Amino acid sequence: MSKPLSALWQSNFRPFLLLGLVLAAFALMSGGPGVFTARGGFSVFQHFATIGLVALGLGLTMLMREFDLSVAGMMGLGGCIAVLAGNESAVAGLAAALAVGLAGGLLQAWLMIRLGLGSVPVTLGGLLTFVGAAYVVTGNRSVPFDNMEMAIAINAPLLGFISVRALVVVALFVLAALVIQFTRAGRDLIATGSDRHGALIAGVNPDRIQLGVFACSGAFAALAGAMLSFGLSSASPSGGVADILVPAVAAAILGGVSLSGGVGRPLGIAAGVLVLCVLRTGLTTLGVAPYVHDIVTGAILLAVAIVDGPHLRMRLYQLGIPRHVRAAQSKGELT
Repeated sequence: MSKPLSALWQSNFRPFLLLGLVLAAFALMSGGPGVFTARGGFSVFQHFATIGLVALGLGLTMLMREFDLSVAGMMGLGGCIAVLAGNESAVAGLAAALAVGLAGGLLQAWLMIRLGLGSVPVTLGGLLTFVGAAYVVTGNRSVPFDNMEMAIAINAPLLGFISVRALVVVALFVLAALVIQFTRAGRDLIATGSDRHGALIAGVNPDRIQLGVFACSGAFAALAGAMLSFGLSSASPSGGVADILVPAVAAAILGGVSLSGGVGRPLGIAAGVLVLCVLRTGLTTLGVAPYVHDIVTGAILLAVAIVDGPHLRMRLYQLGIPRHVRAAQSKGELT
């Protein structure tokens, strides 16, 4: 399989085939039909609403061959800010959380660009900073959210199986997919992740793309934390840190995002998130022990890593070849 077809398969088709196989497996298992009831569907989409935006933001940074570890800390901080500022007005709380998320993402990207630093150490520092900031602003305590009407409305089932919170996440996935597919910014993001130096020569401004991507990642994580805290009627400074980062990374990889950058799409990430959500709901319906969830998810990730191995090695090999040599190869001047 050629490289373009391999990348197309990985990002556009494989996540949905994997989702279909998981759904079919639960349909054939005893007790599996519980996933397909209104109650099971609601559980799937509630979990989707919790980790979906974090996985989307993280996946966008992976698309440009970066990695935002700070999303877990920003989710917790965003939830705390939203509750503290939103007891009088939920809109004000959401706006405050989004502002903090945007500022945090922009600051981290600016430090990477200005100081020539890698994304992993910077966002690891961001993770610890945001977690600490959440403890500071809440005084190391859980903060109640008094607007019970909002708490009920944001989690109220629509059509029997999906909440307002989940619909917001679905809408943002669709918007991100449209931006990536049909706008110059989306094409520049893919080009930057595929070959940063080549994109620069082609007139793309990688620094601007990096600022925008990390701003979106921070805003998505903060919004996810705000909506979750509203729905739970409280915010905790430790909320989201322990249980969100690993599932978000797993969802992005299952969704076809390549660790070498340039490959992946938002709808594929959504399918990857749904795979994890269906697994969680389906295995819970079957009554298996909680550790089985981790074993099954790990086994699927291992299988995906094995399948992606040749493509990843080829991408890394090509990225290591000098540009003039690759240009000569593409023209047939070198073998």
